[in-house]
Amino acid sequence: QLVESGGGLVQPGGSLRLSCLASGSIFDIKSMGWFRQAPGKEREVVSCISSGDGITYYSDSVKGRFTISIDNAKNTVYLQMTSLKPEDTAVYYCATDEDGDPVCAMDVMDDWGKGTLVTVSS
Repeated sequence: QLVESGGGLVQPGGSLRLSCLASGSIFDIKSMGWFRQAPGKEREVVSCISSGDGITYYSDSVKGRFTISIDNAKNTVYLQMTSLKPEDTAVYYCATDEDGDPVCAMDVMDDWGKGTLVTVSS
């Protein structure tokens, strides 16, 4: 089970930190990722991190502004978002991969959270 938190309303240029707590069969998790879906658009990749070696991936749209991190002791993955833009407005979803697929993509993820809404607006 995955539960996201930390979403909310923020002004352009502001920051937010999202959290995703994993529970249940956490020992099988090989990587965790963040995805988002803006109103009227398809869900897209934001970032992923390997739970073993900490290797990260970022989409071009967030590279340099967002930072993904993982605390294995707390079974939690974080997404620190800075320099937020109105186009970052979306529902952000956490997901996990248990098979060790070496790609950050929606179709390899095995479990999904229900999402947390981030709104960037003045």
